Amino acid sequence: MKSPLDTARAAALVGGQTVARYFREGVEIRNKQSYNLVSDADIHSEQAIVEVIRRDFPDHHLLAEEEHASRTDVEHLWLIDPLDGTNNFAHHIPHFAVSVAYYRDGQPWCGVIHNPLRDDWYVAERGRGATWNGQPVQVAPHQRLDQSLIGVGFYYDRGRMMEATLAALGDFFRAQVHGIRRFGTASLDLCHVAQGMYGAYFEFELSPWDFAAGRLFVEEAGGRVTTCDGAELPLAKTSLLASNGLLHDAALEIARRHLPRREPPSEPN
Repeated sequence: MKSPLDTARAAALVGGQTVARYFREGVEIRNKQSYNLVSDADIHSEQAIVEVIRRDFPDHHLLAEEEHASRTDVEHLWLIDPLDGTNNFAHHIPHFAVSVAYYRDGQPWCGVIHNPLRDDWYVAERGRGATWNGQPVQVAPHQRLDQSLIGVGFYYDRGRMMEATLAALGDFFRAQVHGIRRFGTASLDLCHVAQGMYGAYFEFELSPWDFAAGRLFVEEAGGRVTTCDGAELPLAKTSLLASNGLLHDAALEIARRHLPRREPPSEPN
């Protein structure tokens, strides 16, 4: 039997080959909802990834962005983003990735993020570190926000959450950060934290397949990942703050200040 890491690599490879082919040949883009795009590349990449995982681990559960849903409180769980950065893909920006992670009993065991156009491979295994194209990576040593770049992501919401994100960015600028970067692919943004490019990265809403592999990549590179409230990251839709660890409290103070609070469910009449 293959190891989960071998399977994750093989699955990311076929997913990457699928989306790269569509990128070169063209694909019809559709809207799941306003500003939230999906294409045959997403669907077919997910199908190819799932086929590899089911071949090697037919009894494992799958949670993926497009067509596969599972409970997360299971022993063996694969979390799949078949095309992270669909908006970049749709506008012919070659910055997107395939993300495949394996969790056991709710904890990350391995993750692979693959940018097929650059042939970049980001691989993390629990307790064994993180590598970029085979070379170990480590978070930046910066101890202050004014020594760092900050990465950010925007959820599809164009109302309250967007305004909250912009307000947080204002406070980061006032903390004299070197700059703000928004590249539109959460999995790769997390890799940039792990590689020492960003001191911190935050987003006020992400789905678990967006961060499942990248979270482990940051942690294995010596960084820290929590919600924007400072809590342990759940396997559910959540806010996220990743940092080199040294900047986490300072970045958390800003992110927490602006984190939109979920409205409580209304009482039945």
